[in-house]
Amino acid sequence: MGLIPADRFRTFAPRATAGTREALEAAAVAHGFSGLVLAHWLGQMFVESKGFTTREESLDYSVQGLLDTFGRHRISKADAEKFGRIDKVVAGKKTTVRPAHQNAIANIVYGGEWGRKNLGNTQPGDGWRFRGSGDKQITGRENIEASGFTPDQLRTDPVTSATASADFFVKHGCVAPALRDDVKGVTLKVNGGVNGLNARIAATTAAKKVVGL
Repeated sequence: MGLIPADRFRTFAPRATAGTREALEAAAVAHGFSGLVLAHWLGQMFVESKGFTTREESLDYSVQGLLDTFGRHRISKADAEKFGRIDKVVAGKKTTVRPAHQNAIANIVYGGEWGRKNLGNTQPGDGWRFRGSGDKQITGRENIEASGFTPDQLRTDPVTSATASADFFVKHGCVAPALRDDVKGVTLKVNGGVNGLNARIAATTAAKKVVGL
């Protein structure tokens, strides 16, 4: 059946883009992932890629969403109000009055001094150019260049995306907490915090069924 059986993967990620399962399995074989390590990797990447439906970060944030997600140390209230999405409820239905200016948002939240120090974004436009890419949503000039691939390759090629995400999992010390079945520990390595921890716990639990645990 292979490491990632097709029928189980369809149940796990029914909206996954074409070629995703095969690419993930090839990367898992190449990196020696199995058992708990494979389950934790799949669970984390499931959350990062919204169920393996996208390999490109969306910065479609509302004004309040920007402030809640990034904080005022990363984006000012004035910039959030200027570039964030504005929705309005009409007759009980939410409609978008103004879409988010995603390019500007990326260059603000991933740019400046914070972006230079944390992501290696040193050139104008790097925030947008090196926004989250691939199954892992690798972010920043430094991290994406370290993957050995271009942002476009990570966003469009499932094999490249899966390979880079597995490389990241190994190089950033995720294997050890995965072997301990420590979702929080893996999340800290993958995310740098505990964003979406409950979703990651649920996805990892589901991924265990995929790999037969």
